[in-house]
Amino acid sequence: MSRHPAVLGAQRLVASVVAGLLLWVSFPPRSLWFLAPVGVALLVVVVRGLGVRAGFVHGYVAGLGFLVPLLPWVGIYVGPLPWLALAAFEALAVGLFGIGVVLVGRRPGAPLWIACAWVTTEALRSRVPLGGFPWGRLAFGQPEGPLLALASIGGAPLLSFAVALMGAGAASLLTRGPRPGVTAVGGLLAVALPVLTAFTLLPSTANPATATSTSVAVIQGNVPRLGLDFNAQRAAVLNNHVAETERLAAAVAAGTAPAPNIVVWPENASDIDPLQDPAAAAAITRAARAIGVPILVGAVLGNPDGTTRNTVLVWDPVTGPGPQVDKRVLVPFGEYLPARALVEKLSPYAARAGSFVPGSGDGTLTMNGVRLAVAICYEVAFDDLVGDSVRAGAQIITVPSNNATFGRSDMTYQQLAMSQVRAVEHGRTVLVAATSGVSAVIDPQGRVIEQTGFFTAATLSDRVVLRSDLTLATRLGGLPELAMVLALALVLLIPPALGLAGRRRQRTPSDLSFTMKSSN
Repeated sequence: MSRHPAVLGAQRLVASVVAGLLLWVSFPPRSLWFLAPVGVALLVVVVRGLGVRAGFVHGYVAGLGFLVPLLPWVGIYVGPLPWLALAAFEALAVGLFGIGVVLVGRRPGAPLWIACAWVTTEALRSRVPLGGFPWGRLAFGQPEGPLLALASIGGAPLLSFAVALMGAGAASLLTRGPRPGVTAVGGLLAVALPVLTAFTLLPSTANPATATSTSVAVIQGNVPRLGLDFNAQRAAVLNNHVAETERLAAAVAAGTAPAPNIVVWPENASDIDPLQDPAAAAAITRAARAIGVPILVGAVLGNPDGTTRNTVLVWDPVTGPGPQVDKRVLVPFGEYLPARALVEKLSPYAARAGSFVPGSGDGTLTMNGVRLAVAICYEVAFDDLVGDSVRAGAQIITVPSNNATFGRSDMTYQQLAMSQVRAVEHGRTVLVAATSGVSAVIDPQGRVIEQTGFFTAATLSDRVVLRSDLTLATRLGGLPELAMVLALALVLLIPPALGLAGRRRQRTPSDLSFTMKSSN
C-alpha cells in the first residue's frame, strides 16, 4: 500500500468495500460459504490499529458493501428507498464491530474477542429496533459449509462465532503482533479449531436408532401473478392449493403417490377468512376430504376490531377448523405500520401495510398425532421462537411462507438457508411450504431432500424422521450467545479497571499527603 495518508485511506476504504462484498457473495444462492471468513479477515486487517472513529467508518463501509447487495428484494415492488434505508441502518452494526476490533484487536487472545464482538453486534441488530432484523447473520450463509454441525451445539450464534473466529485468526496470521510466535500459534488454532470441532460432531447429528417416521406432503399451489397485488386474486390462490391437493389425492388413489399423514399448505394459502366465508371453508373442506387427512392451512383471520391475524390452523376433513397458531413476530412496514400517520405521508406504499396483531404462545400444535412447530415465514430467522417450539415438544418444524411479493429474488434462498440451519440446530425435519416457491423438505442434518422451482404448482411427498430428543443447542437456548456477549463486556471492562487499580497502588504516601495539602 502507498504510504501517503490520503492514498492509504482510500485504499483502506476500497478494501473495506471488498470485505463486505466477500461476505455478500458467501450467502445463498451461491455456495461460496468459504469467502465469509475471508471477508471478516480482510476487514479485521483493515481496521486493526486504527482509532475508534476510523474503525467505525471502515466497518460501516464494509457493512454497506455487504448489506446493500444482500437486501435488494426489500425494494422490488416498492422502490429503492426502503431497501437502501434498511441496509444503511443495519450496516451500523458492522460499524460497531469495527469499533470492537479496534478495542480488542491487540489484546491477548484477540481472535476470540473479535469473534465475540461480531456475535454481539448480530445479537443487537436481531433485537432492535422494532424487534430486530436477523437477516445476514454469518450463520445463515453456512448451510453448505463444514461448520454447519456446530449449530447443534450452540445454535446460530456459535456458528457465526466460528466463522468470525476463523476470519480473525487468519487476520492475526497476516499481521505481526507484539509476540509474533504466540500470535501465529493462536491464529492457526483459531482457523483450524472450528473445522476440527465440527467434523467431530458429525456422527452426533445423525438420526438416533429410536427415531420414527411419518409421511408428509408439502403443497405449493402457486399464485396468479407477482407483486404486491398478487392477493387481489385471493380466491384464485386458494383454489390453486385446493386443486393441487386434489391432484395429490388422485395420485394417491391411483397408487402413484404415497398417502400422507400430514399435509402442509403455505402462509396466505387462504387470504379469505375461512372462519367467516362459507365458500372458502367449503373449498378447504373439499380438499381435506379428498386427501383424507387434516391440512395445515395458512390463512388470514379477521378480528372484530378490524385488525387481522396471520394464522396457521389445522383443518380436519370431518370436524373442520381446529388448533391454530398466530404469527408472533410481524414484519414492520409490511404486516403492520409503526407511526402509521407519519409514514403514510412519506410513502404512497405505506397505506398497503397491514393491520395485523401478533399472537402469543409457544408456536406449536398437534396434527394427526404429530407435534409441529410453526415458524411462519419471517419467524424462522429468530432463534428464540423456533427454540421455544422444539422445547415444547415439536417433532417437526414447519415454515409456511409467502414469498410471492419478492419475485425471483435471492430472498427465498436466504430464507431456505435459515431453515437448513434450524434443522441442524434442533435436530428436526423442516418442511418449507411456499405459495410460489421455493418449497422444500430438509432433513435433520440440514440437507435439502427435495425442493420445488419458482412459480409453479407442485407437491413434495416424502417420508421424514420424527425426533423427540433435544440437541445441546436446544437445551442451552440463548446461553451461548449471552456468554459471548458477557465475555466481550468483561474483556472491555476488566483491563481498564485493573490498570486504574494498579495506578492507585503505585501512588506513594507522599503523593497522598501532597494531594491532601493541595485540597486544603
